[in-house]
Formats: sequence, structure tokens, C-alpha cells
Amino acid sequence: LSLMEEIKYHGNFVKVTEEKIDGNTWERVYLQSGVQVFPMNAKGQIYLIEEKRPHEKNKIRLKFVTGLMDKEGEDPLETANREMQEEIGLKGDHLEILLHREATGTINNHFYQVLATGLKESKIPNPDGEDTIVSIKTFSISEIELLLEKGELPWSMGALGIFKIKQLLAKNLIKF
Repeated sequence: LSLMEEIKYHGNFVKVTEEKIDGNTWERVYLQSGVQVFPMNAKGQIYLIEEKRPHEKNKIRLKFVTGLMDKEGEDPLETANREMQEEIGLKGDHLEILLHREATGTINNHFYQVLATGLKESKIPNPDGEDTIVSIKTFSISEIELLLEKGELPWSMGALGIFKIKQLLAKNLIKF
């Protein structure tokens, strides 16, 4: 925050501020930083989950493992492992940041995409409740591409992560 920003709203995940600069009012939204995880098994398949989302348009959606960083400065790789443990009951021995997006300006946050391999069982409680996860499924990269084409997965940052993984696989750069 700049010294002149006035907080207008501060919730659990969102903060909204205003600042007057040269006679104009500038609004800023600060979103909690987050991760999107691509847990990959030794067969090259990615784990996705079907999750209940009662507050969203689609009440059940197919999605990648995702989550918010609980505190400022939290390591995104630690967050990635925690989210996998909560959502799919696995953690990875090998984690790497595939992509990092820093948004600044009107919308502000950090978003990390993480590839996780060397998966092993390690379940911790899901703070959203264990019943939010409807199912856990694995898909090959080509199957995920088909889900994107059919609109069963949204064309979002997840698609960019999948294309990055596809490149790494083609170059044999993924350590299983």
C-alpha cells in the first residue's frame, strides 16, 4: 500500500483501496496470492478434482488443485504441497514453479503455477470440509486438451500451464 491509499474494504481474501492522484481517484483491489498445482504421476497424468462450489455459477466443477497462500511471504511450493494434501491426499517430492504472474495496478496479486512430481500419500484435513471434493481423477495431457476444447475445463491460466508441461515433456525435462 502507498501512504495515501485509503482502505475501503478489507475481507478475508480481498482488500479494496482508493487513492487520489492528480485529482483522479484510483481504485485498487488486492487479492490474496495463490497457487495452481499440476500433480503429475509417473505415467504423465495430471490429477484434477471435481469440487462442490455452492457459491459459484457451476455448483460442481472440474478443476486443477488450487489454493490461497495463507500468509504474506509464504513459500508457494509449501502452499502447493499443502493444497495437494488437503484436496487429493498426496504431496510431491519434486516441485517447481512453472509460471509466476504478478498483477499490479487495478488488480494486485501473485499467482504461481507449480508442477509436482514424486507423489506420495500424505493426507491432511481439508479446511473447506472433506465433502467438498466429489472425486479425484487423472488425465493425460491430450485428455486435458480435449476437456479444454469441449469446454469442460475453462480456457484460463490452467491451459497455459498445460501447454508449458507439454513442452517440458517433449524435451524430456520433467523429473518423475
